[in-house]
Amino acid sequence: MNSEIPNNGGKFPKDKKATKKKKKITKPKSCISIDEAKELEKQWCCDRAEHLQKCLGHEDAREFWWPLEELEQYIKYVKRKSKKMGIENPGIRAYFGAYPKDKCSHGVGKSTLFFAPTGVPAGSAGKDGAIDQRENNYGIDPFNNGSAGDPPRRYS
Repeated sequence: MNSEIPNNGGKFPKDKKATKKKKKITKPKSCISIDEAKELEKQWCCDRAEHLQKCLGHEDAREFWWPLEELEQYIKYVKRKSKKMGIENPGIRAYFGAYPKDKCSHGVGKSTLFFAPTGVPAGSAGKDGAIDQRENNYGIDPFNNGSAGDPPRRYS
């Protein structure tokens, strides 16, 4: 008898990883279409890019990139820290920022984007008794240090 053929009617055992139910990937409600994204970027360039370039004297950063792994790590960090602080529904707010000229690798004070955690502990209520999870959480460090296109990449 060949030792490579299983003694179960000739069928090979199923791979345990392959038999695990795969979770259905659900698209988040806040996703927009590619066409919508192109229109938003086009409108931003038409309304702001030229004015900023004239004002600043250089083309500024307007798109930023982070490895997905770093973003996932930051989200896990915010979730864990928030849970320890009694925050049940944390969020993340994005802010535009600009580096001081002396701290900018280009020496011109380029724009940046950073993420700041939000949320308040359960039971904390505002003036009207409502909980506003959108409050900044200054107990958790913000996230920055992505990279920007130079020149900026068009989303088209």
